[in-house]
Amino acid sequence: MPAILQTFPLGTPWPGADPFLFAMHHIDHYPAANPDMSPRADLAGRQLGQDFANRDGWNMYHGTSVPGFPAHPHRGFETVTVVEEGLVDHADSEGAEARYGRGDTQWLTAGSGISHSEMFPLVNGDQPNTLHLFQIWLNLAPGDKSAPAHFTMLWANETPVVEQVGESGRTARVKVVAGAFEGHTPPPPPPASWAARPENHVAIWHAELEAGATLTLPPADSSAVRTIYVYDGSLDVDGRILNDSGAVIDPSTALPVTAATDSRARFLLLQGRPIGAPVVQHGPFVGNTREDVIAAFTDYQNGVFGQWIHPTTDPVHDREQGRFARYPDGTVRSPHE
Repeated sequence: MPAILQTFPLGTPWPGADPFLFAMHHIDHYPAANPDMSPRADLAGRQLGQDFANRDGWNMYHGTSVPGFPAHPHRGFETVTVVEEGLVDHADSEGAEARYGRGDTQWLTAGSGISHSEMFPLVNGDQPNTLHLFQIWLNLAPGDKSAPAHFTMLWANETPVVEQVGESGRTARVKVVAGAFEGHTPPPPPPASWAARPENHVAIWHAELEAGATLTLPPADSSAVRTIYVYDGSLDVDGRILNDSGAVIDPSTALPVTAATDSRARFLLLQGRPIGAPVVQHGPFVGNTREDVIAAFTDYQNGVFGQWIHPTTDPVHDREQGRFARYPDGTVRSPHE
């Protein structure tokens, strides 16, 4: 059986294989910031409120001063936001608030419904503000789509990073967000997540290989679908070169993958046993039937879920605020605990 079962180009968004819906990849090279954490740049000519043109290598998205995504609703799935560089300010309709990034992951179960904002504060006034993150949409099983919304943080210092050093002395590193890798297990996912059940074999790994380095992907249960997204550099997978492309690969045997000799390679790996239920998505809502989605719109418009409780739809914290999470029950945690 060939290691590569299917290949595809990387577009926007990256297509997901059940249980994943898709993944968004953001790399924005923001300039130095003004005191209000907005970009120190002329915004004339940008379609503020809907800026996705990547002019000058960055976007304002739906933000009009600070870039980001002001308050918007979700229902029926989870967002897993893995931030490698930069910061994100979070607020939601359940009362949670956070500033996270620089290696942290936020895992949000939308479940029966929530609204949240994701703003990108630019805190560096004298140097560029690079933002690099993945937002992964992970579906919920039919019985869990009505689960209560659940917010949690997986701090960088709690997230395993596994290194493999090959015979050449070149190093490969794997950040383990979900699913064990070589015996290294990250913090548990939220309780209603498809990833919370070991028999579903869910994995989210972000790998970086030095030029010429080899990483051996461990085997997984054959019921899982394993997909890699090579977004930086070139990767040799079973004799085929992947560059700015994805591949569904056989998970049942160990598989060495090797970066090109002249540059590093980076890729995201998503894996899981399919849920196998119908998927109907419209915008921010995911159900199993068209009626589910109609009900989501109706419930949101009627204030059944997602009522916004913050003073503005695009809240950001003070410039000097460190990384933290305030949970709906008032508990405050930080990556220093």
